[in-house]
Amino acid sequence: MAEPCPGSAAFPRARRLQQSRDFARLKVGGQRVVAGSLIFNWQPVVGGGAGRLGLVTSRKVGGAVVRNRSRRLMREVYRRNQASISLPVDMVLVARQSMAGQSYAGVERDFFQALRKARLLRESPAP
Repeated sequence: MAEPCPGSAAFPRARRLQQSRDFARLKVGGQRVVAGSLIFNWQPVVGGGAGRLGLVTSRKVGGAVVRNRSRRLMREVYRRNQASISLPVDMVLVARQSMAGQSYAGVERDFFQALRKARLLRESPAP
């Protein structure tokens, strides 16, 4: 499969956290911000690589349909707004119970609030 163009809004598998040790590393050694329906764990990428995203939705959020919708919303918010992140970071977005009734706009608002609290929001959006 071809790699996406630089600056693309694509979200290939290589940009996803998949191993439990990566999730554990961020939980223990990373920073944590709570914003609305999200918990945001992050750590700067060492070595200049691209940032990666991991998603966590527990059964506390709801049934399978609600959890899958929450994951889709978080993934889409990240995909569309990854250019707004000022430096490459590995991040884990954890859905809280309040995510169950959220719209895309609500999740996006919480995402930007978390970036602001973590001081990771780019001053002006990238072109």
